[in-house]
Amino acid sequence: MIYKALSAAVYGIDANLIEVEVDYSGHQTETEQFHTVGLPDAAVRESRDRVRAAIKNSGYLLPTTAITINLAPADIKKEGSGFDLPIAIGILGAYGALKIDDLSSFLMVGELGLDGGVRAIPGVLSIAILARERGIQNLILPAVNAREAAVVDGVNVFPVVSLLDVIDLLNSSILGQAQRPPFRIETEKLLGELQHFAADFRDVRGQQTAKRALEVAAAGSHNILMIGPPGSGKTMLAKRLPSILAPLTFDEALETTKIHSVAGVLDSSQGLVTQRPFRAPHHTISDAGLIGGGIIPRPGEVSIAHNGLLFLDELPEFPRNVLEVLRQPLEDHSVTIARASMSLSFPARFMLAAAMNPCPCGYFNDKSRQCMCTPPMIQRYVAKISGPLLDRIDIHIEVPAVQYKELRGGASAEDSAQIRDRVLSARTRQRDRFHKAGEKIFSNAQMSTRQIRAYCELGPDAERLLERAMLQQGMSARAHDRILKVARTIADLEAAEAIQVPHLAEAIQYRTLDRSYWA
Repeated sequence: MIYKALSAAVYGIDANLIEVEVDYSGHQTETEQFHTVGLPDAAVRESRDRVRAAIKNSGYLLPTTAITINLAPADIKKEGSGFDLPIAIGILGAYGALKIDDLSSFLMVGELGLDGGVRAIPGVLSIAILARERGIQNLILPAVNAREAAVVDGVNVFPVVSLLDVIDLLNSSILGQAQRPPFRIETEKLLGELQHFAADFRDVRGQQTAKRALEVAAAGSHNILMIGPPGSGKTMLAKRLPSILAPLTFDEALETTKIHSVAGVLDSSQGLVTQRPFRAPHHTISDAGLIGGGIIPRPGEVSIAHNGLLFLDELPEFPRNVLEVLRQPLEDHSVTIARASMSLSFPARFMLAAAMNPCPCGYFNDKSRQCMCTPPMIQRYVAKISGPLLDRIDIHIEVPAVQYKELRGGASAEDSAQIRDRVLSARTRQRDRFHKAGEKIFSNAQMSTRQIRAYCELGPDAERLLERAMLQQGMSARAHDRILKVARTIADLEAAEAIQVPHLAEAIQYRTLDRSYWA
């Protein structure tokens, strides 16, 4: 007898429908024989032991016959433990333990424990989206993953805790409709909750220029590089940058949650990513860890930081080959990983914040300490950051050591809430501008060349200023575009309709620091 159940496999950040076909010969054998076909990996082949123990410990006795399990389509490699549950249900259905013959309205995933318990798996959000697209009404999955899948409208989510729970759910179904109420969640309420941040800009004394640059970066989602001596507050500033970023829209939250689910870093109690990601990998990370990789490619840090912030502290300490792979994601906002069996793309639209010392000892150009580095040592140190990578960073800012009077005295600094209000006002102007024109972008940093020409027009005085800066400093065409994007953001912060000379001058100033160190 053949019995079929529906499951899914995740490749990249999207899921494919997998049909689990179970056949048993009916002829008695000395021992149970499981044969799994359809390009299963080691985890799928090992499922026979988990499934056998789960079925027996759930109170069902399996006759000793040959069982063949086919995972179709057979030309796609299957990996992971999420097929345990549909395989077990298929075996029980083939032996007649289920009252329902047609499972075409149910899609099920989950790993089985030896006691019959159902354990969590990654990538459930992608599977829920697949069920909605294929018109499969009911999704059976581990209870731990329920909140994650319930953010998708149009699918009935049924969380289960054991194999017996699944059997009861299916046996009580009438005409393919489960009689148990599905799990629901209010997605708008999740996004509408007040966001709390442990770190606040109120804690930062001095550094007004750096704070202004971070405000501009947050308002337009621009990349920023901070250069300064040890202890000047670069890391402290970067860790407070998430507290002034604009909140996620629902579409952004759904896309970010899908990546976190596939990567296995999603908080199961949360269900939906409601705050912009903040990723700060250590400088010992490999290029595959940063970009993504594996036999079946998985997302790296740049994709996990999608719609959020990627912070690289001590930038020159990262291996050069690791930094160079950042070029393409910074330009194209996506990562494509090619393997012999498949080629997958992951979104990687993130805001880059980086911090570095100006020299190996850290005190070049510092007024309070003498630098002990020779010019060749300084050049070798900063040369670890290549020109093409530096050209893709919109804002370069110097963060000097804080003076004693600023550190100990003076009024309290401006808090994150006040800065965030200005950032949100600028983001609202950007969103209204792009929405009115039918553009599918969220910030000034995402503007294409065509959009720059449309929204970054200059007056005669500003045109002459930009021309002079380009000629004197030898800036590239990419630097030209990024200066205009930053100037547009500064104008939005000032609620100005057109880019004026002061806005452009400030944007040009943020591109001159590299001439001091990389000249």
